[in-house]
Amino acid sequence: MPNSELESEDFLFDSLQTLYDYQPITLTTSGAPFTYTVKLSCHPLRHQQLVEQASGKPVTIELHTPDTEAANWALHASSIWVSSIYLADHISELDLEAYIDSHPQAESPVHVLELGASAGLPSILISRLYPELMVTVTDYPDEVLIKTLSDNVARNGVAQQCKALPYAWGSDPAPILGQADGFDVVFAADTLWNPDFHGIFIKALKLTLKKSPSARIHLVVGLHTGRYTIQAFLNAAMLSGFELESIQERETTGCLSRNWELRDNEDEKERRRWVIWIQLKWTREALALQDQER
Repeated sequence: MPNSELESEDFLFDSLQTLYDYQPITLTTSGAPFTYTVKLSCHPLRHQQLVEQASGKPVTIELHTPDTEAANWALHASSIWVSSIYLADHISELDLEAYIDSHPQAESPVHVLELGASAGLPSILISRLYPELMVTVTDYPDEVLIKTLSDNVARNGVAQQCKALPYAWGSDPAPILGQADGFDVVFAADTLWNPDFHGIFIKALKLTLKKSPSARIHLVVGLHTGRYTIQAFLNAAMLSGFELESIQERETTGCLSRNWELRDNEDEKERRRWVIWIQLKWTREALALQDQER
């Protein structure tokens, strides 16, 4: 898309928010460029790597929005979701420094996985900010999609520490695990909108999350398909060996937060104002069972 068209699209989004209090849930169209700039106010001051040393300006990520093969249009991977941007804005809440401090690099690097990544914004940002981590960024095995994802990784100079790989949820994770015995942190943005996929998504989480008390799953999701879709996922996850560490509703463009509730009669404009941040971990029973099976 020419720059003038992109600027017009950005202007339209800004105007809709200003005039009608309309919050989009996705940005850009397939093939369009997208530039993300770190919001310094969203991160602790100790993150010195948030600023480029040469220019003194905040870190920026340059992306192209993926397209997919025609047969896979229902993936809705040809956009950059607001939940993905929110996750990038709040990367510090993944508490990656704690994992780095507890994993001597020479012994076992920290492994991080993104599922359903689309353009790969959060993973690429993590790779820029924490080059000592081993990041694996994945999406459905669609040749066009994975090519764009790989190009985004290379474009931002993080190919050494960030691998872009195809992965179909619920399939054998060996190709993405490599020599690792699981991922310390697994995260995803807006992957719960279709309840038909909940089963295979939960299976993917079970197959990829390291069997460790400290391993965590972070899911940031929008409300565009309703609260009961999210609750249905939570119910299924709780029956699959996971425990809800925390869940909170976050305002997408502000600082408000509130407790998760199943609310009825919530209009679309109100739903668009919020994302839900879910944190899961293994139950003690699931970890004990894993120990017995070894």
